[in-house]
Amino acid sequence: MATGALCLAIAGVVRATLPGYELTLAWTHSVEKTRWEERYISNGVSLTLVEARVQGLGAGMEPRPGAVLREGWWQWAPMLSLPELRLTYSTFTFDYTLCAQARCQSLRTLLGDAPEQGALVEVRPC
Repeated sequence: MATGALCLAIAGVVRATLPGYELTLAWTHSVEKTRWEERYISNGVSLTLVEARVQGLGAGMEPRPGAVLREGWWQWAPMLSLPELRLTYSTFTFDYTLCAQARCQSLRTLLGDAPEQGALVEVRPC
């Protein structure tokens, strides 16, 4: 597979890049304390959500129709195409984890200097 990159930007300024065309975004629900993961593939222009999975059930954590339970995770394939992901930077909740090419890092680590609370972080193909 050809190599590519995904950019993390705040207010249009790229703050970090992730190698490759595939990204797994993971976080823990702030109320339910339940793990959620989404896997995206980039075509160089947009991102396609190819797999979503949630470990358990709770408020806002319901599996979608067609989801199957595998090894404690509800999994499904949304196949939703987006121009970018928008993540809100917050120190009040559990941090996002972004994994690319078998390397996982927190959003805070990737951004380096902390942005303002509530800053909108855009993840998109570079």
